[in-house]
Amino acid sequence: MSPHSVLSARRRLRGLASLALCMLLAACGFHLKGAAQLPFTTVYTNISENSEFGSNLRRAIVASSPGTRFVEDVAQAQVRLTQLSNIETLRELSLDAQGRVEEYELNLEFVFQITDAQGHVILPPTTLRSTRELPYDDSVVQAKQGEINTVFKRMQQLLIDRIVRHLASPDVREAFVQAQNLPPIDATDTPATTPPAAIPQPPTPWGSPRVGPGLY
Repeated sequence: MSPHSVLSARRRLRGLASLALCMLLAACGFHLKGAAQLPFTTVYTNISENSEFGSNLRRAIVASSPGTRFVEDVAQAQVRLTQLSNIETLRELSLDAQGRVEEYELNLEFVFQITDAQGHVILPPTTLRSTRELPYDDSVVQAKQGEINTVFKRMQQLLIDRIVRHLASPDVREAFVQAQNLPPIDATDTPATTPPAAIPQPPTPWGSPRVGPGLY
């Protein structure tokens, strides 16, 4: 067999092997990372669309599931993504010999749940936490405050990514499908949810950390 024939045979074998591998992965349910349609198409949330967090969350969910849209009327939503609480804190992590802060710890805690239109719990109250450490210099307070704001925004974006993964998880999909066959829950048995009372600003190093139920 000529060298050219051997090379052609090897290429065909590699092609067949690649095809077999793709078929095997498909049979196992493997999919490349990308947009995955959620089992529901309409979502209501009590997180304000006018907040940076709220608008970014909406964009991320729609980008991951193009057939999904947010509605302002809760009665039109198949599911409700409810923010139960949000806490942002700034804690002194270390001090120098003069008692000045050298490092801060930034903490973000977000609690949410997902229910369907009939009141069934699709995802029980879930807590997401994020922590970052940040060196601090009180001689450049304004610059450091800007850096703190930037870090909090990055933490929020990572939190949004985690929320999207929760929504797209097999457990949420299965719970939503199963809930469609259950009778509605009496509204009197379901506690009412209220929108965030306020939109707090990031904690300031020179004052007490601000804690609130809404993300800015």
